[in-house]
Order: sequence, then C-alpha cells, then structure tokens
Amino acid sequence: MANTHEIKVERREDEGKGASRRLRHAGSVPAIVYGGDLKPVSIQLNHNEVWTASQHDWFYSSILDLSLNGDVQKVLLRDMQRHPFKQQIMHLDFQRVNDKEAIRTAVPLHFLNQETSPAGKSSEVVITHELNEVVVECLPKDLPEFIEIDLAKIAQGDVIHLSELKLPAGVEIPELKLGKEHDVAVVIAKFAKIEEESEDADETSAEVPAAKVAKDDSEK
Repeated sequence: MANTHEIKVERREDEGKGASRRLRHAGSVPAIVYGGDLKPVSIQLNHNEVWTASQHDWFYSSILDLSLNGDVQKVLLRDMQRHPFKQQIMHLDFQRVNDKEAIRTAVPLHFLNQETSPAGKSSEVVITHELNEVVVECLPKDLPEFIEIDLAKIAQGDVIHLSELKLPAGVEIPELKLGKEHDVAVVIAKFAKIEEESEDADETSAEVPAAKVAKDDSEK
C-alpha cells in the first residue's frame, strides 16, 4: 500500500512574474494544482520544507496530501523548476488524483546487494544500470515509492530485463504491453576487458594503414 505524505500549502491570490518573484524572496515557492473536476488553483509552499522533501524519492513518486487549512487534496508532483545554479526551487506543478482512476508515473529503482554479488566482487566485470526509474501504471493506493532489484546473484553475462522486475500487486509496466522489443535491459553485467581490448584493436588498426602507406611511398 502506498504511503502518503502531508505538505502544508497556502492559497496564492497574486499571480504573474512579479508576484512569484516576491514570493521567492520571502522564502516561498509558487505552485499550481490542476486536474480532476476542480479548476486549477494557485498555491504557495514554504521553500525550506519543500527543499527538504525534495531530497527524498517519495516526493517524486508518492501520493502527496496537500493540506490547505485542513482541506486535503491528493496529488502527484508532475513538474519541478529549479534555479540553474542556486539551491532553489522556482515552481511546482501538482496533479490531483482520483482513488478510483489508474495513474501512470515514474518510480525510482533501488539496486540491492550489488557489491556482494559474484559480478560485484569481480574486478573484471562492470555492472551497468541502464535505467534508474521505470514508468508504472496502477491505482493510487497501489503506487510504490520505489521498486527494488536484488542483484545478489548477478554474474558475468547476466542481463535483467523489465519483465523480470518483481512488481507489487496491482502494479503494471505499460511499456511491456507494446511488444517484446520493449522489454529492454535494466541491468547488465559485462566483462570489462572486452571494451579495453576493442579500444586497443581500434588504435592498432588505425595505425597500420598509415605505416603501410609510408612504406609503399618509399618503395615507389
């Protein structure tokens, strides 16, 4: 069952760039809530509280309870605008969710036991994470904050595909419905020296023609 997290918000009366700029100077973050049968509503949040929340995976993949003076609306974060170089959140978009309607959103992947796996213990094997998140579809009550992938047994040459992920009850990966070609690799354990040898071979083959040309020219 999905966890929920309450975030307190206030109604925002003034809109426009100037009003948003004043809010940011005052330590708040302008935001909007939309979706469902209700009209979009402009709100504001405490920046420090939002910044702290943004350091956790659940802020991006969980159902959030936006509380406006006790009136709670369940939402998902749909967009976040950050300052290009400051540690500052500039704007947030939230979408209302309906308990009876399926939602589609990205969920982070957590990789477990990689260091203690046969591949992880070998200096000759590189384990690559081809994906760090996956889009799932489910009812709001079934939305997981993350999906775990146990790599305890992964060895050289192993590949873990989307279809091999262990999903909670009620959760699906819509990408898999599009055909076998969409069952992409999530984790790959490959022999590291193959790439090094390939690079050496490329360098050698690049040098040979030049040397051969020099020799041919001298013979002429």
